[in-house]
Amino acid sequence: MAKHRASDRPDDQPPFWMRQPPPGPVASTTVQQPRTPAASTTVERGVAPNSRDAARDDARSNDPDHPSAPAPRPAPAARPRRSRLPWARAALGIAGIAIIATASVFLVHHEPPRQKPRVAAPAPSLPDAEARRQLQAGFAALDLKVPVGVAIVPVGGGGIPILLGDQEPQDAWSTIKVPLALAAERRNGENRTETKAVIDSDNRSARLLTRSLGTPAEATAAVTDVLREGGDRGTVVQPAADDGEWPHLGETTWTLTDSAVWTAHLPCMPGSEHVLDLMAHVAPTQDWGLNKIPGDRTAVKGGWGVDEGDEGYLVRQIGLTTLNDGKRVAVSMSAHEPKMTFDAGAIALNTVGHWLGDNLTLLPGGSCPGAGG
Repeated sequence: MAKHRASDRPDDQPPFWMRQPPPGPVASTTVQQPRTPAASTTVERGVAPNSRDAARDDARSNDPDHPSAPAPRPAPAARPRRSRLPWARAALGIAGIAIIATASVFLVHHEPPRQKPRVAAPAPSLPDAEARRQLQAGFAALDLKVPVGVAIVPVGGGGIPILLGDQEPQDAWSTIKVPLALAAERRNGENRTETKAVIDSDNRSARLLTRSLGTPAEATAAVTDVLREGGDRGTVVQPAADDGEWPHLGETTWTLTDSAVWTAHLPCMPGSEHVLDLMAHVAPTQDWGLNKIPGDRTAVKGGWGVDEGDEGYLVRQIGLTTLNDGKRVAVSMSAHEPKMTFDAGAIALNTVGHWLGDNLTLLPGGSCPGAGG
């Protein structure tokens, strides 16, 4: 007998977790001062306040309405000294120029090199083994009320995934809509159906995307190809029960490791920019888990559903987080136990999200091959 499950359909949405919008640009309040008329008297930089009269007189010397007063005639006894004064001033000027030139040569040859402006250095990175140990210890110390599992992989792949907590394989639910959306966009281009499937996690839109890929077998093959391209070598895409609908694909078993590896490759896959942008703007129904990391640095897709066999919700999420140095890390996490409510699962993943935000320096960041950084 087929197992009946209630998926994350629109009429069974959980309460909203409203995401705080990023602060908008601050409007400029600078008031431009009126220009000073050319004829007004100003005290320029370098002129002492007690020299205002002299500055005013200098300004008036070029003003035809305020002619300069004639210079007083020198006394006869002073004439011989005035006749020698230009030569003395010239000599002093030449000597001053020589001193300045000598000092300039000295400064040119002996001036210490200019120091570059100080830039805050990034936090020193810990060796992989030590960072892994601290993450494991920190996760174990969390006060989680339900079993939670986490898988962490740097963008671009590489290294051994960091696995924390419960790693029991679980259904993908609506997290599978991300590879589905990428496969459909490559075939049909960007469209509103794709937007609703990712942002609103709308199941009807997901079924329409699946139908756009051809027959159920062709749709399953197309999504499988996208998973393989992203480094997921083992996941078998499972169509939904034969109920007359094209497959929603949500009952595909997607381990935390495989989903984290695939998410880590997503930014490096051709044509993924639009899907990533949709993930960065999900509706409030998906504003939990990694989205609790402050700074508008995450892109996520959530999935949830209840198994009528144990009456417990599975709440899971895949996502990307940008670290302080610009590199990124992929995270896949889930929460589940019998009779668990959606709220309990979301609260547990919120706890993990806050904890990851407090430990960004321990996370293994990466970038796409050839991207640098």
